[in-house]
Amino acid sequence: MKKFEEKTIHSERLYEGKVINLKVDDVTLPNGKQSKRELIEHPGAVAVIALTGDKKIIMVEQYRKALERSLVEIPAGKLEPGEAPEYTAMRELEEETGYSADKLEKVISFSTSPGFADEVVHVFFASGLHRAENGAVTDEDEFVELLEVTVEEAQGLIENERIFDAKTAYAVQWVKNYLSDKN
Repeated sequence: MKKFEEKTIHSERLYEGKVINLKVDDVTLPNGKQSKRELIEHPGAVAVIALTGDKKIIMVEQYRKALERSLVEIPAGKLEPGEAPEYTAMRELEEETGYSADKLEKVISFSTSPGFADEVVHVFFASGLHRAENGAVTDEDEFVELLEVTVEEAQGLIENERIFDAKTAYAVQWVKNYLSDKN
């Protein structure tokens, strides 16, 4: 057994949804005792750090029902079955913002909430931005407003909690470091 591993002895799927599945696992703990784990299965997601030629970060504002308010975020979206993260990143950038990129580079992948969810977000840096032929083409249940903000403006959005998610806060810090390395 791996260090601290919890061995699954029974798993029950309670819910299958469009975005997530919910299951409860009965596990044996490293000390031999048993416990339950409530787990969310998620197909994974991408997020795109898109920087314009005048050093503005492309973001979108949208309503997030889980928090009952609008947030400002970098473009992001869920992986579809069989879709490569790079493809999803380009698709989401174009759908949400109306921009395409000449180049896409992987920045990092990370777990969002490892205590109860298996979601992994793959973050990409998009450069060589240009307006896509079709403009933004959001899903029918998706309502977003395009924003272009400087690093300083983004830091203000973090301070007043309009940027409130980890991927976007990470992106702002990444852009700050990226731009300071360029100077």
